[in-house]
Amino acid sequence: MQIKAMKNKFISLSASLMFGLAMLVSGGALAVPEIQHWQSDNGARVMYVPVEGLPMLDVRVVFDAGSARDGELSGLAALTNGLLAEGAGGLSAQTLAERFESVGAQLENDSLRDMAHVGVRSLTDKAYLDQALATLSAVVAQPDFKPQAFERELARMKVALTAKKQSPSAIANEAFYQALYRDHPYAQPPGGTEASLARLDLDAIKAFYQKYYVAKNALIVMVGAIDRARAEAIANNLSQQLPSGEQAAPLPAVTPLAESRLVQIQYPSKQVHIYMGQPGMKRGDEDYFSLYVANHTLGGSGFASRLVETIREEHGLAYSVYSYFLPMREAGPFMMGMQTRADQAEQAVTLLRSELEKYLKEGPDEDELADAVSNIVGSFPLTLDGNNKLLGYLTMIGFYDLSKDYLNTFVERIKSVSRDDAAAAMANRIDADKMVTVIVGDIAAGESSAMATAADSKGGSPRE
Repeated sequence: MQIKAMKNKFISLSASLMFGLAMLVSGGALAVPEIQHWQSDNGARVMYVPVEGLPMLDVRVVFDAGSARDGELSGLAALTNGLLAEGAGGLSAQTLAERFESVGAQLENDSLRDMAHVGVRSLTDKAYLDQALATLSAVVAQPDFKPQAFERELARMKVALTAKKQSPSAIANEAFYQALYRDHPYAQPPGGTEASLARLDLDAIKAFYQKYYVAKNALIVMVGAIDRARAEAIANNLSQQLPSGEQAAPLPAVTPLAESRLVQIQYPSKQVHIYMGQPGMKRGDEDYFSLYVANHTLGGSGFASRLVETIREEHGLAYSVYSYFLPMREAGPFMMGMQTRADQAEQAVTLLRSELEKYLKEGPDEDELADAVSNIVGSFPLTLDGNNKLLGYLTMIGFYDLSKDYLNTFVERIKSVSRDDAAAAMANRIDADKMVTVIVGDIAAGESSAMATAADSKGGSPRE
């Protein structure tokens, strides 16, 4: 009953904090908490923001241990991370779950291409927090990796892999990354392949864990109602349970595309899934803010974007069409995407490409730029309206070694982007003649060659 009452209190406090944040922004200033950072005694980097009002703490331990570290065994990072909570410190998965649940704590873990993380959200009262943190420490530093748990989690990944084969969007996404990155580690599907999952064993899991789940390869992020002394003690306790180890080696640079590529995959779906793009930018790129504003106008702002105006409103070819940059440790993708009927696919690909070419030539006009800046600045406070969102920002800032004043200067840096800045950044970064185009759907044989022409302005892209 006490935990339930405290959670109800959280709801009212959260509403008050959101209202206060909105008032700060409406007054022309956004108060962003100061990011405190240091290194733990065992070599882990730490980032911490104290947030008063809510008796809650979010703690996340982040490792440079995503699927880019899989080597020849794709799925290795995901399986390792998934096994952490399947038994640790001699406690079963059920017992671990009960220990978190009994104090109202929530465990979260995930593995992406660049990073893997494990974390917990807990009440800050000592009676609850101590048990939540002790259980988190066991999950991070003492995984059992029992054979039964391994077989269970591996079976779950195989089921997920089978399910992906029934999803044209998942098929298209995987094909896009493979065509875009080829021999680069980013090409690997994080969930593995049938061949790689068949080769995974506990020895590979243990070796991966021992190499990457170490203090010097870790970032500890905390947001919540604790003081600096408590934060330092928590960080030291979590990191001291880990071997010191070494930071992961740098990833190889992404090779730019030398030519356009078209991948067509036949699939019996009513809708054709279309992805078009190329390597975009890294986190910390000097043109990040200019590219962010530029893409907002092209296809990142929903109904206000050029792609939606042309492809949806003028031609009625798709309900949703979009573009985005996904910065990563190395150059993440720039992608445009949509779904349409098979008989409209050629026209859709042609329009998608022509709108990009037009935008690269002209850039946004002054009104589009002003609307984009206003939209981004106005919505920015909503990205900071909760501890979990702030935790996500700290994870990004710390993992990618971004400036510690990133949040404080975000609004001004967006406002400083000129029309010429946005236009030049897109024109210099994106080459419309060197794009990967992936088309998944029920494409008739006669439409295939026409699609190749539509995907490549020169009418002769290599096909796969």
